Amino acid sequence: MRTTVGIIGAGPAGLLLARLLLGAGIDSVVLESRDRAYVEHRQRAGILEQGTVDVLRAAGAGERMDREGLPHDGIELRYDRKRHRVDFPALTGGRSVMVYAQTEVCKDLIALQSKEGGPLLFEAEALAVEGADTTAPRVRFRHDGVEDVLECDYVVGCDGFWGVARRAIPEDLVRVFERTYPFGWLGILADVAPSHDELVYARHDRGFALLSMRSPSVSRLYLQVPEGTEADSWSDDEIWAELERRFETADDWRLERGPITQKSVTPMRSYVHEPMRHGRLFLAGDAAHIVPPTGAKGLNLAIGDVVTFARALTHERRTGSPALLDAYSETCLRRVWQAERFSYDMTTLLHRAPGATPFEDRLQLARLERIAASRAAETDLAEAYTGFPFG
Repeated sequence: MRTTVGIIGAGPAGLLLARLLLGAGIDSVVLESRDRAYVEHRQRAGILEQGTVDVLRAAGAGERMDREGLPHDGIELRYDRKRHRVDFPALTGGRSVMVYAQTEVCKDLIALQSKEGGPLLFEAEALAVEGADTTAPRVRFRHDGVEDVLECDYVVGCDGFWGVARRAIPEDLVRVFERTYPFGWLGILADVAPSHDELVYARHDRGFALLSMRSPSVSRLYLQVPEGTEADSWSDDEIWAELERRFETADDWRLERGPITQKSVTPMRSYVHEPMRHGRLFLAGDAAHIVPPTGAKGLNLAIGDVVTFARALTHERRTGSPALLDAYSETCLRRVWQAERFSYDMTTLLHRAPGATPFEDRLQLARLERIAASRAAETDLAEAYTGFPFG
């Protein structure tokens, strides 16, 4: 099998890349180790930055998102029983975000790829990327129990942290930067209408809490818990009681309870792999970088990576110049490190570290008061949350 761009991974980044390349007249093949049902139902991110929304619309993948997604013009910060709303459009020249689950993005892109795009092979396990530093890289993979080879001009690894793409870069060329956090998020899905019409980020002496949603009738909520916590160690009543404590305000706001349909624990980690390119192998998304979910950046960073690659390859095809492809890693990493900085800032602003001192508690409150009182500080948060420019 032969193609111009071999794409490993059919998450939103790999699927969008195939769509962008199709629009530029460049053929591709997408290899996905899981089956279609798994890809269309795995719960992941739900916040799309303005740039991500714009790219999906331009790629013809925005119709259902615009019909069913939930546009959000701000978030609410809670601390010391106070409430402060950050108005995104007023601070960013009109930018906002969209609540639309990654599962839905994948469904939309899979439908388009199946109807209009090139080969999309499910249950096709990539085994290795070979010849990354040559002009003819290839991906060895197994499909329907048979090993095969995908010969390419370029390979893009959108296969996550545990995928094979990153392993094809020689260790002596790699620098890794990482930080693990001593807490995680206990997340729930609940069949109850969201108790607020925008996301609520709460800093509390007992730990962080987040009120989010998946639809007008399904709430998504999170609690900061110690690292290593098992989801089933919390009963439903304990979860709701703790959420009520951490979201408490001085007014009459109330948290609505409902049946919990899913529980899971998400670990917290920051990770960057440099470089993001080796020869004709390009890394995108979690294959190259991971952020704690506090800043809602993971999916959006992956989208930025593949937009950067598609633009660079299109430029090379039109002009003959490889300059943008050569600059891929540097270009992506500028945006990645800004997102890492923002995600770290949000995490340390809102989570209470084990053994935190009263001094550190007061510093957190002072930082939150600064955001509430300073338009400049508030604007910095709003600009980062709604998204850094692609490229």
